[in-house]
Amino acid sequence: MKLPCLTPGNLPWFKATAAQWRYALRNTIAMCLALTFAYYLNLDEPYWAMTSAAVVSFPTVGGVISKSLGRVAGSLLGATAALIIAGHTLNEPWLFLLSMSVWIGFCTWACAHFTNNVAYAFQLAGYTAAIIAFPMVNTVEITQLWDIAQARVCEVIVGILCGGVMMMILPSTSDGTTLLTALKNMHSRLLEHASLLWQPDTTDAIRTAHEGVIGQILTMNLLRIQAFWSHYRFRRQNALLNSLLHQQLRMTSVISSLRRMLLNWPNPPSSTREIIEQLLSELIKSNANSYTVARIIAPLRPVDARDYRHVAFWQRLRYFCRLYLRSSHYLHLLENGVTAERINIARTPGLARHTDNAEAIWSGIRTFCTLMLIGAWSIGAQWESGSGALTLAAISSVLYSAVATPFKSLSLLMRTLVLLSLFSFVVKFGLMVQISDLWQFILFLFPLLATMQLLKLQMPALAGLWGQLIVFMGSFIAVTNPPVYDFADFLNDNIAKITGVALSWLAFAILRPGSDARKSRRHIRALRRDFVDQLSRHPSLSENEFESLTYHHVSQLSNSQDALARRWLLRWGVVLLNCSHVVWQLRTWEARSDPLARVRDVCISLLRDVMSERGVQQRPLNATLSELQRICDTLAHHHQPAAQELSALVWRLHCSLSQLEQAPPPGTLSR
Repeated sequence: MKLPCLTPGNLPWFKATAAQWRYALRNTIAMCLALTFAYYLNLDEPYWAMTSAAVVSFPTVGGVISKSLGRVAGSLLGATAALIIAGHTLNEPWLFLLSMSVWIGFCTWACAHFTNNVAYAFQLAGYTAAIIAFPMVNTVEITQLWDIAQARVCEVIVGILCGGVMMMILPSTSDGTTLLTALKNMHSRLLEHASLLWQPDTTDAIRTAHEGVIGQILTMNLLRIQAFWSHYRFRRQNALLNSLLHQQLRMTSVISSLRRMLLNWPNPPSSTREIIEQLLSELIKSNANSYTVARIIAPLRPVDARDYRHVAFWQRLRYFCRLYLRSSHYLHLLENGVTAERINIARTPGLARHTDNAEAIWSGIRTFCTLMLIGAWSIGAQWESGSGALTLAAISSVLYSAVATPFKSLSLLMRTLVLLSLFSFVVKFGLMVQISDLWQFILFLFPLLATMQLLKLQMPALAGLWGQLIVFMGSFIAVTNPPVYDFADFLNDNIAKITGVALSWLAFAILRPGSDARKSRRHIRALRRDFVDQLSRHPSLSENEFESLTYHHVSQLSNSQDALARRWLLRWGVVLLNCSHVVWQLRTWEARSDPLARVRDVCISLLRDVMSERGVQQRPLNATLSELQRICDTLAHHHQPAAQELSALVWRLHCSLSQLEQAPPPGTLSR
């Protein structure tokens, strides 16, 4: 193995950029200030303030604010729960263990059920209660409960305040700038995505690219939330930002719909590909306008109105151009700082999401069983350090219940704890025993933390390890007031912490999270259930809400290694979404005669016959496809223009449904 040359240019301090130094200094100063203030406020365990400052060290202002609010709310809720539970069950260890396990299991379910700040608050409520309540098992004075609880909450708030102050003194890139850059980049990427999908090839790269675009648009919703908290301007323009995200999702759907039509169009005009490339080259320009776009696509205008395939493609392509130009206009207004009053846009709801209740309940049950097992072992063996094992088990169970790879995360945490045990032994019994003043320890801590922060930024592959080392280092060094140096307690506490994480890993191995295939089946079943609701006269979800909900389902398996499960979840999502857009257009389509209105109703009823929550029925599907094709051919030769327009919509429905001809049997994902 070739070791890097230790030249000044390779050292983290010289290799760091100005932005990396700003981030490292901001977080390091915040952690040192939190430790100092907590120490001089006579809080008994000031290292929790340092840990709190590390946890809220977000690279943007909006992230710090939203995370801090969630942390304060969660800490207060967790402290209240710990006081109530410990206050009523302190002399009954089994009842205390049962109550705490139920509460932390409930918090695990809640953080998997909700998202963003609410989920983060319940995470904090779970392991804050564990941090406060479990060390109380050896407490005999009821008055000490309040002292311990208020000390932990004060330490958390001190850390949050120090992090917020340093963010104001050394601010980072604006959340608004980050959001605008991401929106513009995605706006341009949609054209590249269209160029890729409007080719006749069918490869895994196309599916991966489609999943990537969906995931990036949904990720921008998190950037929108951070921008919402960072500046009042984005709070006033929240409706516009939501509208832009919905428009980008809609353009993704239209791109997919046009691809299905191109693949099912036997004889498109020979100049189609050339005109599409000219169109995409024009749309990417900042000065693109409707007139120029209309001139480019004019040669594609259908000459024969009876050619329903050509008409359907032409109408959908024009719709895509209108959407793209409108989105470009809104982005231009947003970039120029136009006030919300001057932008005429309706109030737009946020992106919808789906909760996998089965997985959330299973996570809560797993946390409950883990804590009951460790607690029963601690009580039966009268293990004095059992509270440390319970605390780390609670933290790891709550934190990693909703991650995609819990075993990898827990293994990384165990490696972190082993490294910290060795490091903290050297620091605590080699350095701290010789120090009498806090400022002397700060002189050692400051360059250490700054270097670790820089390494976290400069080593992306090990960023998770460095982040955990920074966050958990305070609890292992355990700077207390007054300081305590007991090697036996130190060794027992560290062993207990590692044991708690190891038992959590064992619990995840026994009570395993659901497989990706099982999750895919649940998501597909939920998609079909929501689509059946879309076919009703008064659906519970609007067109935009169903679209964003569908894409949220698809994104849930974006990191899955099960290619078959991912493929069928994406395929079902795309098919049902394309069908739902046709259904909404059929609803708003105004028939000029009763026979045409009955034809429209027949098309919707055919969908009801094919689709159910359990899956698609292959025999009715084949009959439905044949019937839709017959309707298209019949309406195309009708003398009324409305009938020819309806035939184009019906053909789009036929193109969307034809993708399900290779669907697995109902209730399975067989190969």
